Amino acid sequence: MADYSDGTWTSSDGLDLHYRDYPGREDRPPILCLHGLTRNARDFADLADRLAGEWRVIVPEMRGRGDSEYAKDADSYNPIQYIADVNLLLEQLGIERFVAIGTSMGGLMTMLMAMKRPERLAGVVLNDIGTALEREGIDRILAYAGQGRTFPTWVHAARALEETQKVAHPAFDLADWIAMAKRTMALTSNGRVVFDYDMKIAETFAKVDFNNQPDLTPALDKLATVPVLILRGELSDLFSAETCQSMMERLRNAEAVIVAGVGHAPLLTEPEAAAAIDRLLAKVA
Repeated sequence: MADYSDGTWTSSDGLDLHYRDYPGREDRPPILCLHGLTRNARDFADLADRLAGEWRVIVPEMRGRGDSEYAKDADSYNPIQYIADVNLLLEQLGIERFVAIGTSMGGLMTMLMAMKRPERLAGVVLNDIGTALEREGIDRILAYAGQGRTFPTWVHAARALEETQKVAHPAFDLADWIAMAKRTMALTSNGRVVFDYDMKIAETFAKVDFNNQPDLTPALDKLATVPVLILRGELSDLFSAETCQSMMERLRNAEAVIVAGVGHAPLLTEPEAAAAIDRLLAKVA
């Protein structure tokens, strides 16, 4: 495993937020990894292990996840606030330009960031997320997020994950599900295994009117000259093939790669995903 340092920064409303910082070459823009709705920095551990040394990799945990403090106001669990938080981290670290790798919600954040300040983006990876979200995938996330269940062992936790997410990873065996559980859950002081995020995140997510999704297509125009990689899980129920195709028609400097046999979202360790990320990084100047 690559060495990393744990760091903290403070949000505008006084929360202590956590990030991992993997050292790498200083003559390259760092890679900023942005996780999904209920995930945390551990989601990118394997990717960071592979890239660290050649690339500095920074993995912030959004408020309410992992080792970041839970918000006092649940309404602050929204992408605009997360971006404001991350901007403060980038300011603290003195980072002006970076490669963004965003999974799901992290990809939405990346597109919103592109709409405001595209010049900061040296490259972009959008992992199973696009300018439109499919209702099937939204409903599936709403069904499992925020349940607040606890489990006596990692095996019990793994089996519970398999029940709700096998559609996304049909080839996983028990060892894979245990590894997934250890990425998404934590062991409490009483020995129970719990999900590693504030359950209020799901409550706020459930209030979103997905019938009136914001228009994110202007972000594609802002990214027209930026190297972009779009990854889509072959079985994804959140990011459709049609949306992927329409995005590619608008982006001049992009590559789209379908990750076979997985749904929402690829782990970024799949051979085709890893190779595509390496091709993207080779374009970054």
